[in-house]
Amino acid sequence: MLGPVIEGERIRLEPPRPEYLPAYVRWFSDMEVTRYLLFRYPLTEKGEAEWLEQTAKDQSNVLWAIVARTSGRLVGNTALEKINWRDRRAESGIVIGEKDEWGKGYAGEAMRLRTRYAFRELGLEKVITTVYGGNDASRRALERAGYRQCGTYRRHVLIDGQWHDVWIGEILRDDWEAQEGHA
Repeated sequence: MLGPVIEGERIRLEPPRPEYLPAYVRWFSDMEVTRYLLFRYPLTEKGEAEWLEQTAKDQSNVLWAIVARTSGRLVGNTALEKINWRDRRAESGIVIGEKDEWGKGYAGEAMRLRTRYAFRELGLEKVITTVYGGNDASRRALERAGYRQCGTYRRHVLIDGQWHDVWIGEILRDDWEAQEGHA
């Protein structure tokens, strides 16, 4: 499903729109953008349109576009994926596709907004995420948002001919509420 509009300080999470598809195609054709993502292959606009239509119908995913509030520019996407409604958990992911927007804190704010939505609106108990070794900025942003390491997949992914570990992080509702002062 497509996520609702959520206003943050510097970003807005909103449902992705068809006019964003060319940006997605451009992002996923850039190996620097996809270096630390599970999906590293160029896409077509038609393929992206099919993916967006399929995602809108999928009750086990919630997808948002990340838009900078001051400029209205699309800068990335974030999602809650593989939602397990019985056990009340989900996996999360994010991409900041506009390289000139890296390092501006948009990902961290999106992580916090997405996590709040997971706990407050969806009633989940846990959100899980992974970060490929070498993507230290993403791991630090997750830790600032309250995620804690719960494991490591050793020598799990091959990036540029080198094996990398994968950091496994999670945040529990109770920990998030204590951090946010809601306990």
